[in-house]
Amino acid sequence: MPGGAGGAGGAMPGGADGAGGADGVMPGGAGGADGAMPGGAGGAGGADGADGADGVMPGGAGGADGADGAMPGGADGAGGADGVMPGGAGGAGLARGRPAGRTARKRRRRKRSDGVSLTTPLDHLPGFIRLQKFLHHRGFDSPLLQPAHFPETGRGLQTLQTIQPDQLIISLPESCLLTSSTVLDSELGPYIKRWEPRLSPLVALCVFLVCERCKGEASDWFPYIDVLPSSYTCPAYFSDDVMAALPSGLRGRALEQRAELRELHSSNQDFFRSLTPLLRRPAEDVLTPEALRWAWCSVNTRSVFMKRPPSSFLSGPDPYALAPFLDLLNHQPSVQVRAGFNQDSRCYEVRSVSRTRRFQQVFINYGAHDSQRLLLDYGFLAPENPHSVVYVEADVLWDVLGGDGSLTQKMRFLEENGFLQNLSVSRDGPGWRLLTALRLASLPQTLYHQWKPVLLGQPVCEEREEWSLRTAKTVCQRLLQDTHSALHQMPRPLPCGEPALRQQLQLVAALREEERCIVGSCLEALEQACRR
Repeated sequence: MPGGAGGAGGAMPGGADGAGGADGVMPGGAGGADGAMPGGAGGAGGADGADGADGVMPGGAGGADGADGAMPGGADGAGGADGVMPGGAGGAGLARGRPAGRTARKRRRRKRSDGVSLTTPLDHLPGFIRLQKFLHHRGFDSPLLQPAHFPETGRGLQTLQTIQPDQLIISLPESCLLTSSTVLDSELGPYIKRWEPRLSPLVALCVFLVCERCKGEASDWFPYIDVLPSSYTCPAYFSDDVMAALPSGLRGRALEQRAELRELHSSNQDFFRSLTPLLRRPAEDVLTPEALRWAWCSVNTRSVFMKRPPSSFLSGPDPYALAPFLDLLNHQPSVQVRAGFNQDSRCYEVRSVSRTRRFQQVFINYGAHDSQRLLLDYGFLAPENPHSVVYVEADVLWDVLGGDGSLTQKMRFLEENGFLQNLSVSRDGPGWRLLTALRLASLPQTLYHQWKPVLLGQPVCEEREEWSLRTAKTVCQRLLQDTHSALHQMPRPLPCGEPALRQQLQLVAALREEERCIVGSCLEALEQACRR
């Protein structure tokens, strides 16, 4: 999770080998590829239906480094010179007053270009000293990694020696994990166990975090809670104006997220009031909508996926485990790791797949998530994300295909067959689902008997294929128009006096700019396909 104790981390999805492993690291998983455009304009597309268990964190895990204000993800995990001291304190440069030689100058330049000299270790800060002592008492030490601030991602973990393939990076004992069992064994447990109807594990964890934060230093978990972000960059924190700048499909899901939080607060008021004896103050002063939003984002963005037996005191699936220190690991789409809970060692383990040089940031992979998914669930964007796509909503098809007299029937047919969801374009061209929908749209109503075969992959004639490609270009032009309009309406320059608003706008502007580049590349691919 990005930013570790500083980012909107996340429950990493199901075991990814190449992104996760064993039990996985976050529930949720990645969207499937949308296929490829035949004839060479390949469309890697996005989320073609089910989210695969392909990452390291559960349902929406990941995260923006909200506390430090830096967007995690995307830093190149390679490139440092072995032997260069962290924090830029150099093993190169001037020696006892003598001028640096050519080799030293090269090493120094290489160190600067790798960003190592701009990395700041954080292990000396009081919060991280407390955290490491807390974990040490529970059986965890990490001689291989140290918390650090990176210019590209904010907080993360820096390796103190070169990591080799298949090396154990982190082995976090079960006693260090914060799970529903932790909650049920706490002084909050009796209140939950006697409550009907049963709470969900997510609500139990959220209430526990809020109650423990309220205790301050008196909480056993204070060393961990103290280094969690005070706020997040998920859309749940976005202002209405920023929410309005999101792409329409993402905005709809973000509004659903906001509604889910409102429901979580309003539907549990009776239980909250039952905690007054424990809180020693009115529950409405502690379990506020803002406090629950913070806790919900902490769990939903930072927890790792861990299969757990159902509890008779809770209702519903229980995949969440908050993992102190481990949740400092940031996401990079190209990184491969194996991660999961080891039943033999009773530790949550992360093992490398590739080599990472000394003093570089260590990354994990939350799953093959596109940028909209990363922003919604984790609150950050990963630069040069190969899984990024631009989604085509149904209203765009209605506008582009508006002159078709049988459009209503065709759109109903597409919806009934699940072909109005996850339509997308990528840098390589339109996704397979979008092209298939357009091929069906090219057929007259008299060829209704061919509609289903086309959805199943039956090719259309050359003339209709050319029409489909031309229409895909029109769709892209409409997407570009919408993106340019959204970018034009964003404030310039960004407000300086409101850091949270500024960061939210930066994220949305970066997403929109990425979409502009993707659609532009898709148009180029379509131009080439039409010329063939």
